[in-house]
Amino acid sequence: MVEPARPDAVREAAAARVAAMSVRERAASVVMGHIPTTDAAALRSYMESTGIGGFLLMGANVPGDEASLRALTAALTLDPALPPLIAVDQEGGDVSRLPWDAFPSALTLKGAPPAAVQDAFAGRAALVRRAGIGVNFGVVADETADRASFIYRRVLGTTPDAAASSVAAAVRGEAGAAASTLKHFPGHGATAADSHATIPATAMPYDQWRATEAVPFAAGIDADAPMLMFGHLAYTAVDPAPASLSAEWHRIAREDLGFDGIAVTDDLGMLQASGDPRYADPAANAVAALAAGNDLVLTVVFSTPDTGPRTVDAIVAAVESGALPAARLEDAAERVTALRLRLAAEGRGLVPCGDCAPAG
Repeated sequence: MVEPARPDAVREAAAARVAAMSVRERAASVVMGHIPTTDAAALRSYMESTGIGGFLLMGANVPGDEASLRALTAALTLDPALPPLIAVDQEGGDVSRLPWDAFPSALTLKGAPPAAVQDAFAGRAALVRRAGIGVNFGVVADETADRASFIYRRVLGTTPDAAASSVAAAVRGEAGAAASTLKHFPGHGATAADSHATIPATAMPYDQWRATEAVPFAAGIDADAPMLMFGHLAYTAVDPAPASLSAEWHRIAREDLGFDGIAVTDDLGMLQASGDPRYADPAANAVAALAAGNDLVLTVVFSTPDTGPRTVDAIVAAVESGALPAARLEDAAERVTALRLRLAAEGRGLVPCGDCAPAG
């Protein structure tokens, strides 16, 4: 068993690494990209040419068996001492990238006792780890009882308290095998609209949010989830901007809920897909997201091999012009680098996985 890395030592090592980086290297380190292929050589070339800090595996990246997927994640890992944040949306059920995941999902876990949720996510996280993946974007902390909501089938609870118990259990289950990510902050349950096609909005005031939608996120944060995904949805009584681009929502997460991990955007391509002309420029969206307080910007929809470099260029230009404070980029790079170092130190998200049994 690998001993957990001492947090202070990891943070110090991350700060030292980032201090030695150029502005461009820092900018690249906070980008999580994607290209749709199972060609290991193409994936390795993509990581080498971009220098980006993370990669999100989608269905188009997942071959038919676990061993082949391990080979792909190995190709993505240029330096095992500082592995990229390889992530996957492995919720189970409707959102499942690993076809061999037969563990219960939200479709059947609604109303289940926390122990059952914890067991399901422990098993799911073991599959994620065994595939060489360090991060799971798999814990839906939204809550709703509205069957018309696009998120209903994916929520773990239909009331704030029920969702909170299940979310905390899911995070506990994944601990030690995959870095859990809570999504989609501040909560899709307040609106039935789908942020893949529009920017959902609700007039719910802060106090009502704090007593309802916030409860499962607070529980996941208290359970030490290391990542929080900000959704492209607007609570207009708090901020008319989407939460992913809102400095106020990032302040709330940090100061009101006590979150101290990595803030990651939902796919920035979804902002483009909304058709809102204010969000037509993906590189500008990435800069705005970092300025608002995100530490990691995610690009999937519309992503091509040159999306990462263009995003990095935009971040560098924003720092050089003063539009993005250099200290904000440094802070983001340190948070992301610390998690990368932690995964390496604990032997998680890497291959080969010598202490993992083969899939049954």
